[in-house]
Amino acid sequence: MIDLSSDAPVVARALIGWTVLVDGIGGRIVETEAYDRDDPASHTFGGPSGRNAAMFGPPGHAYIYRSYGLHWCFNIVCREDGHGAGVLIRALEPTEGIAVMRERRGMTNDRLLCAGPGRLTQALAITQDHYGISVFAPPFALVAPSGPVDVVTGPRIGISKAIDLPWRFGERGSPYVSKPFKAATLIEPAA
Repeated sequence: MIDLSSDAPVVARALIGWTVLVDGIGGRIVETEAYDRDDPASHTFGGPSGRNAAMFGPPGHAYIYRSYGLHWCFNIVCREDGHGAGVLIRALEPTEGIAVMRERRGMTNDRLLCAGPGRLTQALAITQDHYGISVFAPPFALVAPSGPVDVVTGPRIGISKAIDLPWRFGERGSPYVSKPFKAATLIEPAA
């Protein structure tokens, strides 16, 4: 079982290589971003609200929000209850239920099925209905990687504040990330 009570960057790095499934459909996490209440790019920076309440809840729950009013984004809450931190799941390598994901996304390019937070939630059919649900109970499942994963880190993307924090993590060399890591730094593989 993964420890989600740690700081968001630690959890974001640790989630690389884990498999996330929703109703048996999903894949290996290959890209994440960390967000914390002291981070001006985080939804929790201004304190608790109706929208971000799940991020202030216990670790291991889903925080779902709509980005730019267009697509859902899926985060896993971390740190202790009341803190306000989470990890955005940015990209997956599809491994389970690929035919269903292709149908949901209306495409056959497997590399792009889950390459980006909006694509990922569409492929896995994640919506506001998943808000606040534990990622350790159905319809979710988290499965540990079978071995160590080489992880790179770099600045987060798609934000306008705290853009220099190296809180974006990805599997080294994965073609399934949403965007290549520029000036990425290799982190030692997990034990």
